[in-house]
Amino acid sequence: MDKKRIILTKEIIEKKLLRMAYEIVERNSGEQFIALAGIRESGYIIACRIREMLKPLYKGSVELMSIQLDKKNPGEVIIEPMFNVNNKVVILIDDVANTGRTILYAMKPFLDSYPKKIQTLILVERTHKQFPVASDYVGLSISTTLQEHIIVEVNKGEVQGAYLQ
Repeated sequence: MDKKRIILTKEIIEKKLLRMAYEIVERNSGEQFIALAGIRESGYIIACRIREMLKPLYKGSVELMSIQLDKKNPGEVIIEPMFNVNNKVVILIDDVANTGRTILYAMKPFLDSYPKKIQTLILVERTHKQFPVASDYVGLSISTTLQEHIIVEVNKGEVQGAYLQ
């Protein structure tokens, strides 16, 4: 069995998410609406937590969307609920960015609309980009080997920690 190497505890994740919430407010001052679009289970849980943190900080409206896609075959992207994002800020949220492929495909349906901005928030970013996707908000950037995997653990709607395997 592989040994877990903890890279983020629950407490550190909370601090990083709060810092990113403040950054969202700073970079989007003057905007009236932000759509947080969480990818799969972990990204959506992070989006929910960011939304809670934004409530006392941000004066505009913050709405949530869930993005479902198959990481191995990302041709079909399901967004629920899909609402009008024309001239609005959309922030795509995921737990780990490896190659940039997932974020790129998750972005695709929003390009059929006319959002004002599309930004990305990643809890843990790796350095193995194969697609030209930059992260706007990053909790932790880490160099790993291609053989190593980063696991973000979620339980009962909360991010519990992240480890390297």
